[in-house]
Amino acid sequence: MREDTNPESADTLDTPVPAGNVRCDACPVLCIIRPGKTGACDRYANVDGNLARVDPLVIAQRVEGNGGAVVRFLDRADEWRGEVLADAPVFVTGVGAGTTYPDYKPAPFIVSSQHDGVDMVTVVTEGIFSYCGAKVKIDTDRYLGPEQAAIRVDGEQVGHVTTAEYGSQMLALGGVRHLTGGTKREGRIACDVLEKLCNREAVELVIDGGSRVVVQSGMPPIVDGEREDRMRVGCGSATIGMFAQQWLGHADEVIVVDDHITGVLSEHQAGRFLAMRPAGIKVRGRKSTPGRYFRVAEPGSGWGGTNVTDPLEIIEHIDPATAWPGLTLLMVSTTGEQAAWFVLDEALRPQPAPLPDAIAKAVARIAENCEPALCTVLFMGGAGGSLRSGVTENPVQLTRSVKDTLTRVTCGGAPVYVWPGGGITILVDVAAMPAKSFGSVPTPALVVPIEFTMRLDHYAQLGGHMGSVVKLEDVLARDRRIGTDWVAGNPWPFG
Repeated sequence: MREDTNPESADTLDTPVPAGNVRCDACPVLCIIRPGKTGACDRYANVDGNLARVDPLVIAQRVEGNGGAVVRFLDRADEWRGEVLADAPVFVTGVGAGTTYPDYKPAPFIVSSQHDGVDMVTVVTEGIFSYCGAKVKIDTDRYLGPEQAAIRVDGEQVGHVTTAEYGSQMLALGGVRHLTGGTKREGRIACDVLEKLCNREAVELVIDGGSRVVVQSGMPPIVDGEREDRMRVGCGSATIGMFAQQWLGHADEVIVVDDHITGVLSEHQAGRFLAMRPAGIKVRGRKSTPGRYFRVAEPGSGWGGTNVTDPLEIIEHIDPATAWPGLTLLMVSTTGEQAAWFVLDEALRPQPAPLPDAIAKAVARIAENCEPALCTVLFMGGAGGSLRSGVTENPVQLTRSVKDTLTRVTCGGAPVYVWPGGGITILVDVAAMPAKSFGSVPTPALVVPIEFTMRLDHYAQLGGHMGSVVKLEDVLARDRRIGTDWVAGNPWPFG
């Protein structure tokens, strides 16, 4: 089955359909699909003149132990004879479910099951999200670009740089302004970027006034062609506090170079606590509290996320009344990737020297305490009133139920964070979802699996579409499906 590269779009449901073609009313695009082809979303097809869902329904299953053997429920299909399935270790996800958007009709699957003696229901659908985007966390000290700088792919803006967090740079991608508020090309590219990132594919982003960075969920970032291995252990001041005891007696001064807060050991509270002798080495920048300096250099891809390649550049002067010949100085970055050892000569000029073993060991300890640098992609979207009407005839009741934690929201079975305030705005780690969970339609918008799980009696109270409820065993018996293992660490929705 191949995608119709030129599916017609019907203006209304009254538009005539040529003989042999079928109209898909799953979303507002209203594709008219030719025989043997799929619609624009690649999820519905014309099969022998009938509209059919192409993707198999993805059933996530918990693996059960059986005397040391691994048992998968769906592998035992030939043993099941249609009896009621109580506490079946399976969950019907929205992946491959199809959509009824805009939901003037019930969601594609409203599945009843029994767990711990309680009748439950899961409303399963694939939502069409125009109001959506991705929040990307990139573990790096390297300078990616100025805050609010545009992020581009193929020349089109698809997002912007947002506030940096501890050891990470943050990006905001997508959003309705880029998807539908600009040119058609901008919308298509923004949608394509979101779909690829959320499906855990690699995408190269270009930041105005900054870097080129390759982002992929769960993988290290590649900044200007260089793979980032580790995120910093902390800011320069925090690094001083963590390792001061290990430097005591081995170095007269330690300066931890950092774009945000550079630390100077002898001035720092940690150095004073250890009764260290003042070294008289003053660094550039704006002094915050003792031993803590802001803006010792401009941001960049050098030492500690600065533009410095020679650490001595940040030394403003050395006080001859305080410093002494033979004074030993360690300069190190917040990841331990850069380290240099200096000894002051008779003119109090720092002279490079090999790292002593004790100091090399302390630098290695910094690296040991750094976590691996990764990219994290979080999908963010708002479940609109139309999507909610596919769950209940009174959508606000669903919103209240979610806020009261009577209804659990998942995406492909993965737990979501529901933002406080109005509506149902969710945030989910795409790495916790089944592979290839996301699709798109040419609106442009993302197609995203979403499930609402609650007690069956509560669903009735919400004004749910009780006439469309089907039993789990019926879904397993009649619908084309594939099984996937439950993602370890995800809470069980029926818990």
